[in-house]
Amino acid sequence: MRLHHLTLQAFGPFAGTHTVDFDALSADGLFLLHGDTGAGKSTLFTAICFALYGEPPVDRDLMLRSHHAPADLLTQVTLDVTISGHRLRIDRVPQQMRPKKNGTGETLQKAETRLSQWTTDSAGKGHWEASSKSHQETGKEIKDLLGMSRTQFCQVVLLPQNEFTKFLYADAGKRRELLGKLFHTDRYAFIERWLSEHSRTIQKSRDAACDEVLHLAARIHQAAGPDLKSQYDAPSADAAHDLTDPALAWAGDLIQASQADALTAQADAENAKKNQLAHQKLEAAARELHRQQTTYATAREQLDRLDEQTPHQEALSRRRDQARRAQQLAPLLHALSTARADHTRAQSRESDARTQLLPEHAALDAAGLATAGQHIRDDIAVLNTLLPEETGLHELTAELKRTDAERQDFAIQQRTARDWLEKETAQRAALEIRRETAREAEEESRRQQTQLNSLSDRVAAAERRDAHRAQITTTEQRLATAQDKTDKAAQAHIDIRRRRTEGMAAELATGLTDGAPCPVCGSCSHPQPAQAPDGHPTREDEQAAEETHQRLQQQRDKIAAELHKLREDAAAATGEAGDTPLASLKADHETLTTQLADSLKRAADRRGAEEELLALDREHTAMTQQDSTATAGLSDRNAHYDNRSQRHAELTAKLDAARGTAPTLAARIDDLTRTANRLEQAAEASRTADTATQTLHTRTSEATDAATAQGFDTLTDAEQALLSDQDLTDLEEAINTWREARASHQAVLDDPALQQAAAQPAVDIETAATLRATADDQHAQAVTASSTAQTRTTELTTLTATLAEVVERLKALEQAHHTARHLADLATGTAPGTRIRMQLEAYVLAARLEQVVTAANTRLHLMSEGRYALRHSDHQAAHGARSGLGLEITDAWTGHPRKTDTLSGGESFFASLSLALGLADVVTHEAGGNPLDTLFIDEGFGTLDDDTLHNVLDVLDSLRAHDRTVGVISHIPELRRRITQRLHVRKGPTGSTLAHLTEAAE
Repeated sequence: MRLHHLTLQAFGPFAGTHTVDFDALSADGLFLLHGDTGAGKSTLFTAICFALYGEPPVDRDLMLRSHHAPADLLTQVTLDVTISGHRLRIDRVPQQMRPKKNGTGETLQKAETRLSQWTTDSAGKGHWEASSKSHQETGKEIKDLLGMSRTQFCQVVLLPQNEFTKFLYADAGKRRELLGKLFHTDRYAFIERWLSEHSRTIQKSRDAACDEVLHLAARIHQAAGPDLKSQYDAPSADAAHDLTDPALAWAGDLIQASQADALTAQADAENAKKNQLAHQKLEAAARELHRQQTTYATAREQLDRLDEQTPHQEALSRRRDQARRAQQLAPLLHALSTARADHTRAQSRESDARTQLLPEHAALDAAGLATAGQHIRDDIAVLNTLLPEETGLHELTAELKRTDAERQDFAIQQRTARDWLEKETAQRAALEIRRETAREAEEESRRQQTQLNSLSDRVAAAERRDAHRAQITTTEQRLATAQDKTDKAAQAHIDIRRRRTEGMAAELATGLTDGAPCPVCGSCSHPQPAQAPDGHPTREDEQAAEETHQRLQQQRDKIAAELHKLREDAAAATGEAGDTPLASLKADHETLTTQLADSLKRAADRRGAEEELLALDREHTAMTQQDSTATAGLSDRNAHYDNRSQRHAELTAKLDAARGTAPTLAARIDDLTRTANRLEQAAEASRTADTATQTLHTRTSEATDAATAQGFDTLTDAEQALLSDQDLTDLEEAINTWREARASHQAVLDDPALQQAAAQPAVDIETAATLRATADDQHAQAVTASSTAQTRTTELTTLTATLAEVVERLKALEQAHHTARHLADLATGTAPGTRIRMQLEAYVLAARLEQVVTAANTRLHLMSEGRYALRHSDHQAAHGARSGLGLEITDAWTGHPRKTDTLSGGESFFASLSLALGLADVVTHEAGGNPLDTLFIDEGFGTLDDDTLHNVLDVLDSLRAHDRTVGVISHIPELRRRITQRLHVRKGPTGSTLAHLTEAAE
């Protein structure tokens, strides 16, 4: 990765737009970034990280927007960079508040990302080509090209010495946490967890299979019942080894016993079946004899009943003979009946027709009725000629109504328009006053908003000021307590060291062995070795006291740094807010907020007033036009109404004479038409009634003569004897049915077999049925017992087959669980026989740390002139476990290893720098080997003497020799004299600025 240009706009302390030309700055391969504290040196690296990853280097929420920038200038970062041979330009705009384009106030500006790539066309001309506008796509492409995450990039490109001094001094746990993040070894921890979880999952499956075996054994025991016995014991949860093959042997033995029991039950069922068939035959014979006896007795009883009906049957025969003679007169009798009905209907119609006639027409005969009807028809023809004039009268009436409605409508429109025009002047004056008042309120709200923004900043600064002052008091108390604890721990450490020194002879005596020389005097005999007094401190006690003292010192220094930072923040907040109490500022803020709300409320009425004035102008034009139109229309409608009223009066007089008492001509014509129709209908009914009377007399004479000829005394007797065809058929069927039933019952009584059965004694059906039922019950019980035995054998066979499948699965799960448990124990370092009890992730991190130490020693050898070398240790921890992440430093002058916290400040710096550079190399290689052409080293050079500083710069020059550009961030004046390419960051009250200097400072 090589940086070309970085452009910052309203970013951090930089209020305007500033561009860093890294191509020019990196001309010598080494440049210096310097400036006052808080000027914004680290902000440049923050901008680079934000451009690449869309996030600042740290996880906390940083304020990216500059407080010094104008409100309309958006915060933006543009980075021109080459990554893996791709020249890219990345533009990022973070989410921020910006002024609204229309109106007042602010709105949310969403985050934006634009990725472009430098390409060359066919003519060889280069240009930027847009690649993506998506945050996710841009982030993924940058991460794929760099091959490392944001955390790795920040650790490799920016080497923060304070952090690596902590890494150098850290214990194994903190060192493991940092290395784990850089090398993403959480995947190995995931493997450990997955193996353990997999082992537990298989164990659960195995336990489930065991439970299933026990469940199947319980079902087999239940299916076998208490009468089946086995020579083997049933499997139980207490004996896990009985859940496989012994369980199958037990189930198989129960199947054999069940099969033998089923054969015995089947033989008993066959014998019961034979007994059942014999009793069924005896019962069938008894039921047949009982049926014959019952049939004979029933036929005898039915024949006696039929003989009792003989007189009634003779009367039916006589009635049938009379009906047959009357059947010969049926046509004449029907004709007579029809004539009577016609005569009755004709007289009824004539009577109904005459009741509807007028009194003067009721006594007329048929001819007179016809003549009266013709006279009325002539009057109707005259009235029909006047119908068109009546229609014209209706139309004229409707026209007059419409004209009158139009006159009234024009009059209302005229009155409405003139009333509105009279009120318009006062309404217009009121709206103009409202508009002017709202304009003045709008100007006042702008002034109040400016004052409120300034006052809000002072309130926020006052809140920070008061909070910092409260924290300063608390932190000063904490610092005093920490100082007291540190002093006591230092005194305790000195006392323990003194007491141990005084009893050193006794401590050395514990290691004396007979025959071995004393390390002090060289004697091989030790007659009176020194004895340690009670409570004598050991080496571990001294080390523990020293560690306690150092830990308390670090806590005290940390609290002192917090106190210094709080005092700086409090001073800055006081400079911004002044000494005005927070309550007073909040009261002023609340008062001004209320005034602003009132001004805005009054100013909001301006648009409404202007819109109402425009609406008033439009309505004035409409009302003027309405008054003119209504006046002309009203005059025209009045003239037309007078003309049509005269014509309406003439037609009304003519038609009233023709209608008479009827409301309309049509009603008068309908009345006359109904009267003519009734006269004609009455004339026709009178003629029909005369004809029906003559026909009835003729049919009565003919029927009387024919009845006498057939032997009937009167016409009435013949009519009563006449039956319909259906009634005659029903009568004959009744006679025939009686005769056929009597013959049928007589035939039954004449049957010899039935006569023989009737002569025998009565049969006892109940006894035969009882014996047959007893045989059925015995057979059913035997069949049930046989079926139960067969079902039990089948169920035991099915359950045993299922048990065999589960046993096979249980065997496989036992083997799988053994393998999974062994692998999980290996990954966690707890497997039996493991020599080094180390987890998989710790083992991988130890290997990575060894690589880092190897790479770091290459540069540490040069910086320390061959004196120091880092060494990674593998000390045993509690319970025999090993972390593999220990660090020691070997001093070539003494040949003994030392703890890293025994190094001086300068030694700690170049040891930390070597470790940081080594870690950068390893992380780069781990990320895929993409070259990082630009590195930043942050501070720490102030602890070096001139020679060591010279050696460190030589090492940095060696990085430049490998085509790397090194940027040093430092306050040291010596570096400004030795490095010619410099980027000076200056801070000021309006924001920071950048200056590229190309000459060494004096």
